[in-house]
Amino acid sequence: MNTMPDWVTNFPGAVMVSDLGHRIVYMNDKSAETYVKEGGRALVGTEMMGCHNERSKALLADMLGTGGQHVYTIDKAGQKKLIYQCAWRDEKGAVAGLVELSLVLPPDMPHFVRS
Repeated sequence: MNTMPDWVTNFPGAVMVSDLGHRIVYMNDKSAETYVKEGGRALVGTEMMGCHNERSKALLADMLGTGGQHVYTIDKAGQKKLIYQCAWRDEKGAVAGLVELSLVLPPDMPHFVRS
């Protein structure tokens, strides 16, 4: 999974993909930029569990075990972000790792209720 379509590479939100061994296998341009202080694109191939606390490690293990997701918002450096983490599956349908999307939310983002 070293390459992705151009739209993912250039997508304005951060996209990071890991495998079952918790190794980062892909980072798009925005993800590499987001984690530049930690090594940026050089993080590809490294194990990601070392930078997580015990609670986060448990959540990541649960997603890998169940194929589930973890979705939340954060405020970081004056920006509100949506973090969407979920398992991804291989062509046979087996959980193969995790995907994390990090999207900056506009401060005045509207919310609609649709029926």
